[in-house]
Amino acid sequence: MPVKLSVRGDWKKTKRFLGLIIKRDFLKDLDKYGREGVEALRLATPKDTGKTADSWEYEIHKKRGHVSIVWTNTNIADYIPVALLIQYGHATGNGAYIEGIDYINPAIRPIFEKIADSAWNALTTQSISWR
Repeated sequence: MPVKLSVRGDWKKTKRFLGLIIKRDFLKDLDKYGREGVEALRLATPKDTGKTADSWEYEIHKKRGHVSIVWTNTNIADYIPVALLIQYGHATGNGAYIEGIDYINPAIRPIFEKIADSAWNALTTQSISWR
């Protein structure tokens, strides 16, 4: 069944609303969330020496129309990130297998939820006159 859509007027109000969203830096707290993510990952990382837990960092990447937080771990052993060996498991030199521990996803999920909630609240609480 076809759908018919009729529109009258212009896009002035829509353009004004979208312009406010673009101008408003509703993701200004990304630095705060980056630090919170580092702390959450540090606390969740299984500790032997503590080097991997203390090696978490973050970067904020901004491109046109796209912003992201990237968490990295700088503890590298034999060209392999140790954090990923812990997360996904690995074979040992004598043929044994060390099973992975999913610690990254549970640690970072609450941060993603906070970011989503913050962005949603910023967009939905803007006072915009539609007249």
